[in-house]
Amino acid sequence: MFNPDRAQVRTFFCVAWQKFQSGEPLQAAEQNAVAIIVKHPEYHALLETKAMRELELQEWQPEAGQMNPFLHLSLHLAIDEQLAIDQPPGVRSVYEDLLHSRGEEHEAKHLLLEALGECLWSAQGNPQQLDAQAYLERARQLC
Repeated sequence: MFNPDRAQVRTFFCVAWQKFQSGEPLQAAEQNAVAIIVKHPEYHALLETKAMRELELQEWQPEAGQMNPFLHLSLHLAIDEQLAIDQPPGVRSVYEDLLHSRGEEHEAKHLLLEALGECLWSAQGNPQQLDAQAYLERARQLC
């Protein structure tokens, strides 16, 4: 299983975006990443930076209300994969409910992302497996 470190994740998104910008062919994973990046213009300038070393050192503080853009984009990829395979079972149904109540695909995915992020944060704080049912329940509450 592929388990990239922080620098590899950041490089992946930057390279995918730069390849897209220059019209170079993209691999399938890069195409998925670019489809998400396009919907996040607030990250475009960051991803266009040539100072990768600077990006590797950059920290974002959630306690101060800062969202790590690379984490955000990575969670989007995770949500898309979950929806493609309906894993955890029922996530696609919850997404459809969110989509129906919110009316916009990207907003519905952001709500799933919020619920997933909260459950990951909780699992990380209390070293344990992600509670899939808690994740789905949290997402259902956002409908």
